Amino acid sequence: MATAADPREFELTVPGMGSDHCAGIVRQTLKRLPGIADIHTNIANHRVSVSVQPGGPDVDALRRAVEGAGYDVAAVHGAEEAADAGSDVAIEETYLAMARKRLWIAGVPTSLIMLLMMPHMFWQPIPGYLPIVLVLAFPVVFLYGGAATHKASWRSLTNGTFNMDVLISLGSLPPYLIGLFGFVYPMTSFVEMAATIMTFHLLGRFLEAKAKGRASQAIRRLLTLGAKTARVERDGEEVEVPVKALAPGDIMIVRPGDKIPTDGEVVEGESHLDESIATGESVPVYKCPGDSVIGATINKEGRLRVKATRVGGDTFLAQVVRLIDQAQGSRVPIQEFADRMTGRFVPAVILISIASLAAWLMAPDALRPILDWGETFLPWVNPEAATPVLAILAAIAVLVIACPCALGLATPTALMVGSGIGAERGILIRSGEAIQTFKDVKVMVLDKTGTITRGEPKLTDAIPAAGVDEKRLLTLAASVENASEHPIARAIVDGARERGVPPGEVTEFRSTGARGVSGKVDGEPVLIGNRRLLEEEGVTGLEALEDDLQRLESRGRTAVIVASGGRARGIVAVADTIKEESVQAIRGMHELGLHVVMITGDNERAARAVADEVGIDEVQAGVLPEGKVDAIRALQEKYGPHVAMVGDGINDAAALKQANVGIAIGAGADVAIEAADVTLVRGELTGVVEAMHLSRATFSKIVQNLLWASAYNVAAIPMAAVGLLHPMIGVIAMTASSLSVIGNSLLLKRRYARLQPNGGIIS
Repeated sequence: MATAADPREFELTVPGMGSDHCAGIVRQTLKRLPGIADIHTNIANHRVSVSVQPGGPDVDALRRAVEGAGYDVAAVHGAEEAADAGSDVAIEETYLAMARKRLWIAGVPTSLIMLLMMPHMFWQPIPGYLPIVLVLAFPVVFLYGGAATHKASWRSLTNGTFNMDVLISLGSLPPYLIGLFGFVYPMTSFVEMAATIMTFHLLGRFLEAKAKGRASQAIRRLLTLGAKTARVERDGEEVEVPVKALAPGDIMIVRPGDKIPTDGEVVEGESHLDESIATGESVPVYKCPGDSVIGATINKEGRLRVKATRVGGDTFLAQVVRLIDQAQGSRVPIQEFADRMTGRFVPAVILISIASLAAWLMAPDALRPILDWGETFLPWVNPEAATPVLAILAAIAVLVIACPCALGLATPTALMVGSGIGAERGILIRSGEAIQTFKDVKVMVLDKTGTITRGEPKLTDAIPAAGVDEKRLLTLAASVENASEHPIARAIVDGARERGVPPGEVTEFRSTGARGVSGKVDGEPVLIGNRRLLEEEGVTGLEALEDDLQRLESRGRTAVIVASGGRARGIVAVADTIKEESVQAIRGMHELGLHVVMITGDNERAARAVADEVGIDEVQAGVLPEGKVDAIRALQEKYGPHVAMVGDGINDAAALKQANVGIAIGAGADVAIEAADVTLVRGELTGVVEAMHLSRATFSKIVQNLLWASAYNVAAIPMAAVGLLHPMIGVIAMTASSLSVIGNSLLLKRRYARLQPNGGIIS
């Protein structure tokens, strides 16, 4: 329960916070306020989460601080009224519409300026050209087009921070103002440059907003999946209510074709559900009374009565949205490099711009040979231009070609796309740190029961004695075991039914504890149990079954002997069967170069039998749940911080936390999302291989983006400083740089469109 001494939590929605560079400025600004306990920024949903100590700043103070840094605040919410993701989508769409409107207002006059400039420069001077372009450029540079940029620049400068808008203002205002000297002194016009720089800046903002919308569409898609209303039973009647009005315990009526309104449990009816939105698996899943169902999945044919178990923010879909949100807003350790660069970027660019201006004014003869060389292959280079013109062009080019946004977008856009792809495939990655750690994993630790195996016994073998057929053996076994509730008994009965042998009637049923059961089937006494019990009862024919018994037990089977009339009639064996995909998954892990270890509480013989069947490299048997943490720690001491563990996410929670990457494997709403770094919703071990491919591909994109953004700035800024890049070319290149980073991240989607069902990449 919160007390007056606890920090207060606030969330601010900042639409213009489009990159880590912007997020760093917002964090730096808020940290200056007294009483700030913690700050977390998420550029994926443009939110800033602020924890404020008692007596610290209120909502208005937080808003004023962020606006003072040059960013508009669309909404502020306290913890008790936190914004939902749907409101983020609405704000994003509003911001995109505003960016489109500004682009149109700037684009039309700038297009007219370009149409006039071409004949004026190359064919026939236009009378009154200068006042015409000054009038056309004025709304672009000063009014609705550029006003927001200059306002943000002023706020940023007075706040002692430097955002991208500062560079654009310095690149557009001086050229326009210099153009006014054309009325009193014949000189080259820079007005066209001012309008073009601002227009391309606004075009870049619009395209970035649109591209980022594509990158973050995973959450947007999830938000549209849930049902809006539900049919529930109230006072014996069916009534339709909003999903938000549902409460745990409500009985929902789900007709064929309807979406399940919220997480629940089937109480009546049977059907197949399309669970692809949760698991990525397109094959419908059979559901009957007692089975759990996930909200937003689709009922294919039967009518179901479902009891609501989780509603609102507790549902599986809500958990997934929160987890993707968290992953997209997380920070990758490699990002520290970009943070250090972008924090000093804008001031450094301004200094380089001033130095370039001074160098051209003071030593033009030393720099002109560079232009003579550049003129041979760059059509915009003019070594014959006046020195002041060359100085201004170089200084402005440095300002507009520099791009901190490309560096700031490198990590979050890749995380947005990667986490979105994962969510669509039933892979939920909690953080960027997990992605970076996952790629270096060398050891994969697997729990046996429920991970490699199904976690429930199943009839595997029925070996009749000489002169007995299998049907008779199964009839005797199933008839007696049908009176027992023991898991092994149920496995024998269910297995016999699957083989077309229903249980018969049994009388005088008796259980002998852990050793066996007995009864009469069609008046004939039947005894089922272990070797010792049957020897004590004087059963004959056991020697003939000895080899089969040893063979089954060596494979980890639990075998029981069936006898009737004092003679052994055969053996039935059960085992916790291996999942069909386990062999394939472990083969995929070996192809990734992983050392695969199985840790289990089972005995050595049973564990070794499973390990040999699926291809495990190392087995640690007889390990109690509390000993798994020590086992993980020992592997870390041997192999270093490169150990991942796959478990059920509940019983193995402590071991999952100890591992460098914890992977919870489960199905549906019961998956333990909070227990691990990665959660595989589908419950198939092949998802581990797919998750590792995805993490490696996502991290690779982050590295590619950072290298491209760094290389672009390292190469472009010196070229601009010596006069080889015209400002108009520079602003186009700056926009292209940011878009290329986003586009490179989006290539992940194309790559995963070619993903094989087993999680392997098609090359």
